[in-house]
Amino acid sequence: MNIRIKFQKYGVMKFIGHLDMMRYFQKAIRRAKIDIAYSGGYSPHQIMSFAAPLGVGITSDGEYFDIEVNSVTSSRESIDALNQAMVEGVFILEYRKLPDTAKTSMSLVAAADYLIYVKSGYESLFGSLEEFSDKISDYYEKQTQILITKQTKKSKLEMNLKNLIYEMKGIPLQNVPLKDRLIPEYGLFLKVSTGSSDNVKPELVVEDFCRFCGIDYDPLRFQVHRLEVYARSEEIPVKGEQERKDYQNYLNQLKKSFARQGKIFPEFLPLGELGEDIL
Repeated sequence: MNIRIKFQKYGVMKFIGHLDMMRYFQKAIRRAKIDIAYSGGYSPHQIMSFAAPLGVGITSDGEYFDIEVNSVTSSRESIDALNQAMVEGVFILEYRKLPDTAKTSMSLVAAADYLIYVKSGYESLFGSLEEFSDKISDYYEKQTQILITKQTKKSKLEMNLKNLIYEMKGIPLQNVPLKDRLIPEYGLFLKVSTGSSDNVKPELVVEDFCRFCGIDYDPLRFQVHRLEVYARSEEIPVKGEQERKDYQNYLNQLKKSFARQGKIFPEFLPLGELGEDIL
């Protein structure tokens, strides 16, 4: 049985890298007595895969990983058991059952939401949210192309960020429920392409935006916070011919439901919406 787990990562845990987070969850799952399945062979390991590994120093409200289990209890009981095994800085939000033929979250990732703000002790970029929003409009909305040169391991690659930034705006932060309470009045919201191809790091956008505005870029000045990770709504998240047909029918019904309510069907769906709670 396949399970998708969503969790938060904040505080000092933001300094723990991806590989150590994997080892941490392997031990936490054992402590929580989750009946996780193991691979075969001479060196069995827990069947676990993460959606989009988080960079060191980045906090998040929307991290996902998939596991395979032999048996289950309710989502509520599993979440409580896992949170009792967590340390400060990691908190389980969802524990949802996936179809047996579900694709891994890693293969589905297409976009992610980020919030970037200036850390306490650093000077704000602009005097007000209005001034900040005007600069964003000049950079993102009025430019037909946003060309940058990205350094890869083997060569330099020219990219057009305009096609890979789906949304960019300044937002007030007073009512945003962040764990870090020492935050400024406003921040930058980004929805960018994410995944194995056309992956855009939010730091890359902030660096180019600072260059555009004539501001010296200091990576230590900014806190990057991931809000959510998405799959494309048109992507069929299951394998198998019949299963794909069933999901397509479900998708069509969902689109009709949105149309009846006068709503636009979203281009992206959170990874957690592709599963269901265990009652």
